[in-house]
Amino acid sequence: MREDMAAYSLPQAGLRRLCSVSREGIEARLAEVQARVTRAAEGAGRDPGSIEVLPVTKGHPPAAVEAVASAGLACIGENRVPEARDKQHRLGGRAGLTWHMIGRLQRNKARKALDLFDVIESVDSLKLAATLSRIVEEEGREPVEILVEVNASGEGGKAGLTLDGAIPGIDEICRLPGVRVSGLMTMAPHTDDEQVVRKTFRRVRELAGRCAEEVPAFEGGVLSMGMSNDFEIAIEEGSTRVRLGTVLLGER
Repeated sequence: MREDMAAYSLPQAGLRRLCSVSREGIEARLAEVQARVTRAAEGAGRDPGSIEVLPVTKGHPPAAVEAVASAGLACIGENRVPEARDKQHRLGGRAGLTWHMIGRLQRNKARKALDLFDVIESVDSLKLAATLSRIVEEEGREPVEILVEVNASGEGGKAGLTLDGAIPGIDEICRLPGVRVSGLMTMAPHTDDEQVVRKTFRRVRELAGRCAEEVPAFEGGVLSMGMSNDFEIAIEEGSTRVRLGTVLLGER
């Protein structure tokens, strides 16, 4: 419990602000977000209904998770195992939502993550995928849905498979029992240069196309790309899932 509370502690001023998250507030922001999603999708000749909004509740209290559920949304994203565990404990379960792990996952927390999350979006290495596979097989679980994280920008220190080694790496991951690879995930660099951001997303879309042709077990339908500051560009470049925190729930 000490680890949970350390990961989840917030200044009192911040806690008061975050507790103002409500169903009505989320519904209002969601309407605006959906209008932006529609404009971006239609501008790119895409069906807006093909794009999923994943609310990110990292740093928000359990009440925010309840508000997301009350607003009719089906899923949430969390970045840390201890914080997700604490929230589920306080809520008495998953609040009827599908939980996505979107933050960096250490292998020593993989077993706990499988208890807490329905989808692991941040599988950034063959070693992590193999650890998840082994645990699933040991415990007789159903295969866990995962996304392979790709470092398409080539930034040093950023997690994910590099573009050069992505195809063979994804092929090996897809061959593992106990995991089901449903697509790819990436994060664009923090930059004001739109062309750099756009190029990052485009590279991952093109990689997914290559995987569909060259990796037999790759399902490949999901492209989790885009956050509050760049989700419209991501949609224009083929994202099927945008991970939205601040724009949907307000400041942490």
